[in-house]
Amino acid sequence: MDISPDRELGDFLRSRRARIQPEEVGLPGHGRRRVPGLRREEVAQLAGVSVDYYIRLEQGRGPSVSDAVLDAVGRVLRLDDTEQEYLRTVARPAPAARRRAAAGSAPQKVRPGLRLLLDSIDKVPAFILGRRMDVLAWNALGDAVVGFSQMPPAERNMPRQVFLNPQAREVYPDWPAVAAETVAYLRLDAGSHPHDRQLATLVGELSLGSEDFRRLWADHLVKEKTAGAKRMRHPVVGELTMPYETLTVSGEPDQMLVVYTPEPGSQTEERLRLLASWAATPAV
Repeated sequence: MDISPDRELGDFLRSRRARIQPEEVGLPGHGRRRVPGLRREEVAQLAGVSVDYYIRLEQGRGPSVSDAVLDAVGRVLRLDDTEQEYLRTVARPAPAARRRAAAGSAPQKVRPGLRLLLDSIDKVPAFILGRRMDVLAWNALGDAVVGFSQMPPAERNMPRQVFLNPQAREVYPDWPAVAAETVAYLRLDAGSHPHDRQLATLVGELSLGSEDFRRLWADHLVKEKTAGAKRMRHPVVGELTMPYETLTVSGEPDQMLVVYTPEPGSQTEERLRLLASWAATPAV
């Protein structure tokens, strides 16, 4: 699966051009069009750059492109803040990207202090995500909710669980939203690590195993994983409605601490207490 920055930049810009109708930006929309949305010539005109320059940008031949040009293109294509930052990342990949890719092949490790922090969070589920949304560590309640310790190590990966686990649609009542959010964050990760062979392998595996993943990946959606809410069905305590917060880990730019934060006094909070008690009871 090709996730090279040159290919990704062109695909991303074309997908964003396709979202915008000419009438939305004050251009005549009559006449036949071979592709939906804006033409390259129209984007160039609205952004104030030459057609040749914009074509070279879509082809990944503009490594010295300025912030001003990228901002102008972003305004024309109506990119949000995350998309705009993603455009800068794929248009001007960092010189150290290949070195980071080589380092990314090494096993990801969680600092002992972070593991102690996880263990100290005993009233709500929490876990740490690394590159490619691999699950690196979890606390006892996080394990009781998701069952990380029961998974083979290779399957402790959120995209694999969402798209390749046959029970995923039962676990997540709002599966379409969870699937779209997962792909959007994985795409963001791919933009920052364009030469990661393990990521390319994961994308290829998911593409072969899931038609839904292929469709969502082709949409080129990008989204930060910051905060939100997720519904899950647990086989012991039933449905859980859990807001979550995602915190970046200082000194570990590729790791995130995800903490579920149920509403105080809610049924979910009560069910999590029951689950914690159940998980702590020794098997007879």
